[in-house]
Amino acid sequence: MQFSMGESQIKINTPTRSALMDAVRASLAARRGFALATLNLDHLVQLRTDATFAAAYAAQDIVVADGRPVVWLSRLAKQPVELLPGSDLVLPLCTIAAAEGRTIAMVGSTETALGDAAAHLTSAVPGLTVAYAHAPAMGFDPDGAAAADILRDLEASGAGLCFLALGAPKQERLAARGRKLAPSVGFASIGAGLDFLSGHQRRAPSAVRALALEWLWRALSSPRRMVPRYRRCFAILPGLTAQALRQRRKG
Repeated sequence: MQFSMGESQIKINTPTRSALMDAVRASLAARRGFALATLNLDHLVQLRTDATFAAAYAAQDIVVADGRPVVWLSRLAKQPVELLPGSDLVLPLCTIAAAEGRTIAMVGSTETALGDAAAHLTSAVPGLTVAYAHAPAMGFDPDGAAAADILRDLEASGAGLCFLALGAPKQERLAARGRKLAPSVGFASIGAGLDFLSGHQRRAPSAVRALALEWLWRALSSPRRMVPRYRRCFAILPGLTAQALRQRRKG
C-alpha cells in the first residue's frame, strides 16, 4: 500500500507481523541496523507539509501500519496489511532481541518511566538486558548536538535494538540520523509504548481497542490535544480513500 502526500510517496513495505519479525530477527542476528516506523493518519497529515519529516520517513527501512484507518484503506485498495501498533511491538521485539543475544536501549519519555519500563521488560523477557536509557531534556532537537551525542553513545553501548519514545516527528528524524551515526543499532519508533508499559500512561481498555474505538477513548481522555488532531486526520480521509480506489482499479 502506497500513499502520495504532496511530493512524498510513503509505502508500507512490511505488511504482516511475521514479515516484520523475520526482518528484525535477521537484522539483529547480522548486527545490522535498521529504522522501523509505524504509519498512522497523524503521520500522513504531517507528511503533507513537513519536508523534513518526509525525508526522515524516506530513510526508514521498515514501515508498518499503525492505525485501523490505514488498514481499512489498504483493504479498499486490495493491498491488505496487518494492524501493527508500535505499543504492541515492544515485548515481541524484546523477545527477539533476547533470543539473538542482543541488548536493548530506550530513548525518550522520562527517567522514571524508563526505569519502570526497564524493570517491566527485564521481568517479562528472560535474558533481556537494557544497555542504555536516556530521557532527553525538554525541547530536544533530533538534529542537534545533544542528539549526535546520544547516537554515538548508543553505538558504543553495543545495543542491538533501541526504542524511541519521542513522538512524531522527532523519533523518526532521530532514527533516520541514527542510520548514519549508529549504523549497528536497530531503531523502533513506538511513541507512548514505554509509558504504557511502565504504567505512566493508561492505554484504552482491550475491549475498546477490539471495537476500533481507541481513537474515541483518547479523544475523550484528552480532548484539547486529541480532538484537533483527529479533526485534521478525518479531513484527509476523502483524499486517501480516492487514492485507495485508484490503486484498486490499477490492480
